[in-house]
Amino acid sequence: MNDIPSPGGPMIEVVDVHKSYLLGRRLLEILRGLHLTVDRGEFLAIRGASGAGKSTLLHLLGGLDRPTSGRVCFDGREVSSLSRTELARFRNRQVGFVFQAYHLLPELSAIENVCLPARMNREPAVAVVQRARGLLDRVGLGDRLDHRPYELSGGEQQRVAVARALINGPELVLADEPTGNLDSRTGGEILELLTLLRAERRITLIIATHDERVAAGAQRVVELVDGKIGLGD
Repeated sequence: MNDIPSPGGPMIEVVDVHKSYLLGRRLLEILRGLHLTVDRGEFLAIRGASGAGKSTLLHLLGGLDRPTSGRVCFDGREVSSLSRTELARFRNRQVGFVFQAYHLLPELSAIENVCLPARMNREPAVAVVQRARGLLDRVGLGDRLDHRPYELSGGEQQRVAVARALINGPELVLADEPTGNLDSRTGGEILELLTLLRAERRITLIIATHDERVAAGAQRVVELVDGKIGLGD
């Protein structure tokens, strides 16, 4: 494990957050008064049973969803108070996402998938492609730039997803069960890669996982129990 000092106050503050969904006439409560702080540069693992709210929490932290009540703050600014334009900019420039199912666009090559978030910023194409080549080389796919997702193994697709998450130089990377679709060896390689990249780029890394190896490598583990933070390891 690579420990990185966390200067200043916390990067993330979650204060009395509730999240519920209306399913027909039934109100489904996912998060119930959740409190959490995450320091800059920290590697945090979030565990919990299926349906405990791990993915919901990551979506709130990354601005993909808004809490029903309570506050999610990033560097002291409440994420849910951002306008639609500000929220899109926050997600694109300050947060990188890695999903269990990769979420690569099948019609695009590996390098085109990695470039996509940066192209949304209307950056010069030459600079974006150069940065994407460097990232794909760093994750071990320098010889797979023009391969489409169906031509890549699961582990290779997840490496493309990791490179895509880093293309805009985010401060925070949120990974939702990044080893969940992979065999144990490949999952271990992805975990090692994320850990090394976190140290190299001094990012804050939060992983939602069932994988005990992921939890064992984290600086801190929190457990979601009944929509709240329970006791970690």
